[in-house]
Amino acid sequence: MRFDRYGPVDVLQVVDVARPTPGAGQVLVRVKAAGINPGEVSIREGRMHARFPATFPSGEGSDLAGVVEELGEGVSGFGVGDEVIGFTNERASHAELVVVEAGNLTRRPPGVSWEAAGALFVAGVTAYAAVRAVAPHSGETVVVSAAAGGVGSLAVQLAGRAGARVIGIAGEGNHAWLREHGVVAASYGEGLAARIREASGGRVDAFIDTFGGGYVELALELGVEPRRIDTITDFAAAHRYGVKTEGSAAAASAEVLAELARLIDAGELEVPIARTYPLEQVRDAYTELERRHTRGKIVLVP
Repeated sequence: MRFDRYGPVDVLQVVDVARPTPGAGQVLVRVKAAGINPGEVSIREGRMHARFPATFPSGEGSDLAGVVEELGEGVSGFGVGDEVIGFTNERASHAELVVVEAGNLTRRPPGVSWEAAGALFVAGVTAYAAVRAVAPHSGETVVVSAAAGGVGSLAVQLAGRAGARVIGIAGEGNHAWLREHGVVAASYGEGLAARIREASGGRVDAFIDTFGGGYVELALELGVEPRRIDTITDFAAAHRYGVKTEGSAAAASAEVLAELARLIDAGELEVPIARTYPLEQVRDAYTELERRHTRGKIVLVP
C-alpha cells in the first residue's frame, strides 16, 4: 500500500513493488494479517506532519503477524516457517512481504488467531502503557473513554486484571460486550458526569482517555488527580492540565507484545475483531475506521 501525497482515503493505492530483502539483523515476513489504526489516518492526512512527516511515496502500517520467509545475516532465534507477531517502525506492514527487525518479533502462540495477532501491537502496547501510567489498584475505580474501541477494549480488560472496578464509556450497542467483560457500562452524551458519579459511588481514582474531545476535562471534573489521568490523543489538554500522555511509544517492545500474546493464548485477554478486509479494499477499511464507532480492531488480510 502506498500514497504519494497527503489526503483522504482516495490517495491510498495498492501497487506492485520489488521484493524486499532483509539486511543484517532483519527478517522477511509474509504477512497474514495487519491491523489499521487511527494514528495512521492522522499521518496520511498530514495532521501529524510536524511530529511524523511522511516521505513520499510512503507506505503505511505498524502491526503485523505472519510467517518468516527469509533471514538476514546474523539473525538467530527464528527460522524460516516460524509464525510470528511483530511491528515495524518503517510504515510498511500493509503489504504482502515486510522486512522487520528481528528484535521486533515474538512467536505467535497457538491460541492467538492470525487476526488478533496482526491487530495486537499498536492497540495492545498503547493500552498496556496507559493502564500502567494510571497504576490502578485493587478496589479502585478506573474510567475508560471509547471503551469498546481498539485501545479501549484492551485497556478495560487490563485494568480489570489489576483488580480495579472499571467503568467504560461507550454507545449502548457495546454495553453488552462490556458487561460480559466485567465492565460497568456508561453511555456517552449529556449527563455523563452524573452517570459516572452514580456508578462509581462518587469516587473515581483514575481515568484513561482513548478518544479526546473533552474527556480530560471530564476526568478533572470528577476529581481525578492529573497524575492519575492518561490521554493517548488529547495532547493540547495534556499540556494545559499536566496529565500523562503515555501511549504506544512507552511500551513498544517485543517483550510487552509477548506478554499480551500470552494473555490471549491463556484466554485472559480478548482482541475484538470488528471486520477483516483484503488489502485491495484498504480504502473501505479506513472509511469504516474513520467513523469511530468500531468495536475492537479492523484488520487487513493481504
